[in-house]
Parts: sequence; structure tokens; C-alpha cells
Amino acid sequence: MSQPTILQSVLTGGTAFAPVERILSGLTFETAIRRLPGAQHTIYELLWHSELSQRLLLDLASGREVTWPEGVGWWPQAAPSEAEFRRVLRDLRVGLQQAEMMAADPSEAAREVLTDLATHSAYHWGQIVLLRQLMNDWTTSTSGAAGA
Repeated sequence: MSQPTILQSVLTGGTAFAPVERILSGLTFETAIRRLPGAQHTIYELLWHSELSQRLLLDLASGREVTWPEGVGWWPQAAPSEAEFRRVLRDLRVGLQQAEMMAADPSEAAREVLTDLATHSAYHWGQIVLLRQLMNDWTTSTSGAAGA
């Protein structure tokens, strides 16, 4: 198996920040919907927003027509259900796999979109880790940035 490209590594974590699978590992619905005082969003809201952004950016990167879902904003409006939380996690993982495959040898246009996706996502992964830390739902690793 070949080494991942820099873009693949930035999309999936493990170099500059914790691997996405570690960030999502053990995350429960109860933790995801918990609102901390002073925090603008819950983990669920960040995941929902990230999944929507990822879906739209992957459409753009692959050359598909990007159509904004009718009546949908950047943040969830409905109260979350556990089924919706599970759907968001599943679709995030599937989209991440698609992005990682595309990032192996992207066109110039796709590289730009995937870079935007990677930086946008990294910001929100960091927010999720911080919220999990504040909830005492994160174990610190001693392996440097990748385990942060």
C-alpha cells in the first residue's frame, strides 16, 4: 500500500491532528447533543454542519451539479434524534472515504475543493475534540499532535 498524499492525510487526520476515527470513536448520542455553557454549538451540530459541507464540496470536486437542499441552512434546525445522529456519522465516514480516494490523484479543480474541505473540516474536528475534552470524554495520548 502506498503512502497517503499530504491532502489525504489532512482530510483524515493523524498527522497535524488526531485521526478522524479517533475523534469519532466512542462518541455517544448523549454526549453529542450535550450543550456546554458558552459553547455556540453542540458536537452533533458541528457534525451535521460538517457532513452537509462535505457532501456539497464532494459534489463540486467530482464535477456533479451542486444543488442546495431546499429549506436547509448551514446548521440543523430540527431537534436531533439518535437515528439522525447515526446517519450523520455514517454519511461523514462514507464521504471521508470518497474524499480520501479522490485526493489520491485529484484534478487541479478537485484539489482546490478538497483543500477547502480539509481546512474547513480540520477546524471543526478541533472544536469537537475541545468539546469532548471539556466534557471529560477524551483521553489524551502521549504520541504528539496525532494523538492530541
